[in-house]
Amino acid sequence: MIADTADTAAATPGTQLQRLMRMAEARPPLLTAVVHPVDALSLTGAVEAAKRGLIEPILIGPQARVEAAARDAGLDISAFRLIDVAHSHQAAETACELAAKGEVAAIMKGALHTDELLEAVVSPACGLRTDRRMSHVFVLDVPTYPRPLLVSDAALNIAPDLNAKRDIVQNAIDLAHAMGVAEPKVAILSAVEMVNSKMVSTLDAAALCKMADRGQIVGGLLDGPLAFDNAISPESAATKGIVSPVAGQADILIVPDIESGNMLAKQLFYLANAQSAGIVLGARVPIMLTSRSDPEASRLASCALAILLTQHKPAKYLR
Repeated sequence: MIADTADTAAATPGTQLQRLMRMAEARPPLLTAVVHPVDALSLTGAVEAAKRGLIEPILIGPQARVEAAARDAGLDISAFRLIDVAHSHQAAETACELAAKGEVAAIMKGALHTDELLEAVVSPACGLRTDRRMSHVFVLDVPTYPRPLLVSDAALNIAPDLNAKRDIVQNAIDLAHAMGVAEPKVAILSAVEMVNSKMVSTLDAAALCKMADRGQIVGGLLDGPLAFDNAISPESAATKGIVSPVAGQADILIVPDIESGNMLAKQLFYLANAQSAGIVLGARVPIMLTSRSDPEASRLASCALAILLTQHKPAKYLR
């Protein structure tokens, strides 16, 4: 279990992501639609994941461009199924059709914009939506933090309301369960740790905690509002007199909006040497939204998350 051994690896960058890959490598490869892999970076990520036994890729894109990218990168893609389509939009639609029919178990973003892929995913004609709001979760391996740190939502929902935040929290808890964290500690972030009627994020945090008390969110321990420092630092929590099973030892950070979440995640990337994996939950299949700037380890760990999610039964909660 990740939570059992995380403390021993706090100073070793990449250890948490490596553990995810070890967990996933014991499972069968995931049949994955790779959408528009027409550059060397996205194609290399898919091929390397296949070599590691993480995915069995179905490449979807203009055949001439995919094959040219393979030649430029020195990759042999002859063993993979390649579906020829005219352009990236059609590639996204085709991937969603395959997923809706159960012909693939996951979707991986290639060289196209995230908005273009998600537009196809959320289309009513696609059939991939569920009763859950879709949300993105970063799984961060921060060298100075003794466990995996999940941050949501920093990439998908711009300004989520209370109902959307409930789904964002539940999706993150489900992912933590799939990673082996039995009862994740969830910190609902704001700028302060006291409820303030003029700060909507503090009101939402208090409401989410009460929703957890009433069974509308299940499987985790919630506390909030908490500021970032007293969510992740036991010393800060003690100094401010916060007595909580979550404060100072959070597994999951729920941010108020996409701006704060995106800035938080990128600060950890560039100032704390954090490595990350990322996944979209809430659709019928997991969606790997890797960035063009992501290193190979992040792409592989995102595949590992998708595998763990497909073999995990999501929690049920009251509507």
